[in-house]
Amino acid sequence: MKVLIVPNYTRQDAIEDSSRLQRWLESQGIEARWVSDNRIAQVGELNPEEYGLAISLGGDGTLLRAARTVGYSGVPIVGISYGHLGFLTCAGPENLFDTVANALAGELHVSRRATLDVVGRFERADGSMFEERKMALNDLALSHGSLGGVTAFEVSVSGNHIDQLRGDGFVVSTATGSTGYALAAGGPIVTPEFGGMVCVPVAPHTIMARAFLTAPSDVVEITVDAEQSAEACLFVDGQPLGPGARLVSVSCRRGPGDIILLDYSAQGFYGSVSRVFYGKAAKR
Repeated sequence: MKVLIVPNYTRQDAIEDSSRLQRWLESQGIEARWVSDNRIAQVGELNPEEYGLAISLGGDGTLLRAARTVGYSGVPIVGISYGHLGFLTCAGPENLFDTVANALAGELHVSRRATLDVVGRFERADGSMFEERKMALNDLALSHGSLGGVTAFEVSVSGNHIDQLRGDGFVVSTATGSTGYALAAGGPIVTPEFGGMVCVPVAPHTIMARAFLTAPSDVVEITVDAEQSAEACLFVDGQPLGPGARLVSVSCRRGPGDIILLDYSAQGFYGSVSRVFYGKAAKR
C-alpha cells in the first residue's frame, strides 16, 4: 500500500510529525510520499490512483490542498488538526498514530462530500478569451479586486434570472463549504448530506438579497457587468483563477465525483459545529 502525506509546511510541529509518521508507516511496510507545498515544484508526476490513503497534517486549508491533490480518484483523506479550527479534520496530533492505524484498518466512518465543478471565463488584455476549470470542495468566491469598489453582476440558476446585484461579491459553496466563507457572509450551516449548492451574496447594496439553496442538478451562473463593475476576482477554495485577466463570467455545478473524508462518527459534523461555533465539546 502507498500513502500520501500532506503537511502544512509553515508549521514545524506538522513537519516533524510528518517525518515521524513516514518512519512509522515504512516500518509497517507502507510506502509514503510527501505532497509538495504549493510554492515548491512537485518532483515527478503524481498519480493519486496509486495511493490508498491521504493524510493531511495541518488545518482545513491543508486538507483542501489534499483534496485538490487526490481530485476525483476516490482516495480517502484523514485530517489531523494543527490549525485553529480544524472543522474538516478528524483528530489532533496527540492521536496521530492511532487515527492513521484506524484509517488503514478501515475502521473510520466514511463521509462522502459533494464538490463543485467551476468554470471561469476571462478576457486577456488583447481581447482574447479563455476558460479555466477547477474543482472545489468548499466554495467559489467572486470578490472585488485589490482597488476595492463595488462589483456589479447578474446571478442566474439553470437559465433562470435570479437577481442583478451590486456589492462586495458572491459565494457559491457546497454543504461542506457552508461553514466557511458562506457562513461568514451570513449563509446557513448545512449538513454534509445535502447535495445542492449554497448561494450567498457578500455585503449586497440592498436589503432584499438573501442566501438561497439550489438543487443538486442546478447550474449557477454569474455574469460580471463590465460597464458598471469594479475589478472582479475569482477564487476557488482560496486559489485565484485567471490572475491578471478580466473576469467575464463563472458557472458552477455539482462536480462529477465526491471527496471522501474519514472521521470517527456519522455525527462528527454536528460535534464540530458545537465545538467550533458554540465552544462546547460534543457529548458522547
